[in-house]
Amino acid sequence: MLINSTVGIFGMFDVASELGLERHDEDFGQTLAVWGVDGGGYLFWPIIGPRNVRDTVGFAVGTYADPVMYVRPVSVRNSMAALRFVDVRASLLPSDKVVEEAALDKYAYIRDAYLQRRRNQIFDGRPPRLDD
Repeated sequence: MLINSTVGIFGMFDVASELGLERHDEDFGQTLAVWGVDGGGYLFWPIIGPRNVRDTVGFAVGTYADPVMYVRPVSVRNSMAALRFVDVRASLLPSDKVVEEAALDKYAYIRDAYLQRRRNQIFDGRPPRLDD
């Protein structure tokens, strides 16, 4: 962040990646998982999508800590937040086709895919084997 904020002209350019620094895409839900907080039950929220209880708390903390939520005037803040949600939804549109074609039970398919992906994110692509 320091390199991109200074040399990258306030983060407009990703200089750190060019210098060979690894990018870390982490969130507070992952931090809670590393600290040993259990995931809890699986939830499917209407607007924010699939989450477990731990990641719902992490999402709330991340939203509260997001600098966009403190932009004034409020109309600009709301526009920026709505644009972010539209962008995320648009990036998931190709996944809808896969779910429609591959899943007999859409809920179970999305739940299992979410839980597997989340486990992989928590362990940075190297999850330990599960016991049968």
